Amino acid sequence: MKKSVSLTGENLTVEDVVAVARNNTTVTIPNDVIQRIQANWNAIAKMLERGDVMYGLNTGIGGFGNVKISKDKAGELSTRMLRAHASGYGDFVDEETARATLLLRLNVFAKGYSGLRPQLFLTFVEMLNRGVTPAFYEKGSVGTSGDLAPLSQMGLVVIGEGNAYYNGEILPGKVAMNNAGIPVVPLAYREGLAIMNGSQFMTAIAALNIFDSERLIKQLEIVSSMTIDVLNCVESAYSKEYNRVRPYKGQNISAENIRRLIYGSNLMRKPKTNVQNAYSLRSVPQVAGAARDALDYVRSITEIEMNSVADNPIFFTKEMVCRTGANFHGAPIGYTQDLLGIVITDLGNLSERQTNNLMDPACSKDLPAFLVKSAGLDSGLMISQYTQAALVSENKILASPASVDSIPVSGNQEDHVSFGTIAARNARDIIRNTEAVLAIQLLAVCQAYEFRKPVKPSPVFSEVYALVRGLSPAIIEDRAFYKDIELLVPLVRQYRVLSTAERIIGKLK
Repeated sequence: MKKSVSLTGENLTVEDVVAVARNNTTVTIPNDVIQRIQANWNAIAKMLERGDVMYGLNTGIGGFGNVKISKDKAGELSTRMLRAHASGYGDFVDEETARATLLLRLNVFAKGYSGLRPQLFLTFVEMLNRGVTPAFYEKGSVGTSGDLAPLSQMGLVVIGEGNAYYNGEILPGKVAMNNAGIPVVPLAYREGLAIMNGSQFMTAIAALNIFDSERLIKQLEIVSSMTIDVLNCVESAYSKEYNRVRPYKGQNISAENIRRLIYGSNLMRKPKTNVQNAYSLRSVPQVAGAARDALDYVRSITEIEMNSVADNPIFFTKEMVCRTGANFHGAPIGYTQDLLGIVITDLGNLSERQTNNLMDPACSKDLPAFLVKSAGLDSGLMISQYTQAALVSENKILASPASVDSIPVSGNQEDHVSFGTIAARNARDIIRNTEAVLAIQLLAVCQAYEFRKPVKPSPVFSEVYALVRGLSPAIIEDRAFYKDIELLVPLVRQYRVLSTAERIIGKLK
């Protein structure tokens, strides 16, 4: 675990975001970052003195961008716009996403183009390090000009307004700041827009989604390998020779993982009953591999965004100029999070079909229907598969691309928006649904093994089976299976299936 994360504006990774958001890792600031921020602020002061008109600093914003504001009112403008833009709706985001959002906005500030004082920047850093996490609503961002509503609500805490997580509670912002011993900071000119204008909420969700998805794919490979094992599938589909002639990186990694996961299985040594197996079983390397390749692309785009000046306007210190544009636009995150949602949705489809192969005797050839002995008297896992079906169908609706939509706002000044935040939120919900789909498959594959005993599966299968059976006993007769599902979902969500497998065979690629 990292002891600290140094914010330079240049090299933040997905893992850094997770360390700060989920593990409360401390953030440190190099001296040259403070110097950059101060130099940028000094440059703005000089630009004001020479009479430059700068958007959002001495003008209104959005549809009021042509309205000039006097210098003596510019600080008041910052505060008023922050309050007015804090117009979101819904539930508070979870604390880890809020921490990730604040971290990413600070990383933008660290680059030295945003036009704020070091005092304000360092106050936000203290909030992050002392556990004063702004609480803001999930809904209200159209993804351009970035995440205005959530970031504005986030920014209220620094002036002693809004709400914040602190020591496990949601408190009024002023109370949380007082309890943590952090003085509030009245805003100066420009600083309101500096806080709110960027893509950091959607990018925070995206970073956490990527981290979880990379581990979800590996766990799908593990549970798929257990299904391949218990059904004694034809191994050639996973062989090095077969896969290397289609040289996709992801496919060949996935095939290698499956070979390692099924290695040592006595079940796989039994005579085969099929010449080849259903697509959902023999195409795991192709599907999971394509998901891996797509996720590599999603990660690369997201980490560029994490280390970009996603801001408007941008103040160039040396050149002493202010430039306006649309670096806040969420298209890169919108497109890639839509892709991520589509990819994870299809992995859920694969998992549900593999589960069907376990529960339908026409597919398994010799396992009892719905994996229960007393057919008719007991329903077994019949309705658990219904839950899978409901979740994968919901995913298909959520996977409809948000980024293809747009709606004009701000009097048509902002007439093309990204919906990147909605894409990221949908992808997050798809991931959560798919974790449950995979947990139900895990429940089914362990029950299927009850009918294969005493023949030994792979060592990985044996260890994951023991993990599951520590929470969910073998099914002798019907019971309320929602309890089993609730117990098994955390095994996937907390990556315990992955850590169990890797304890046996080492790190999966």
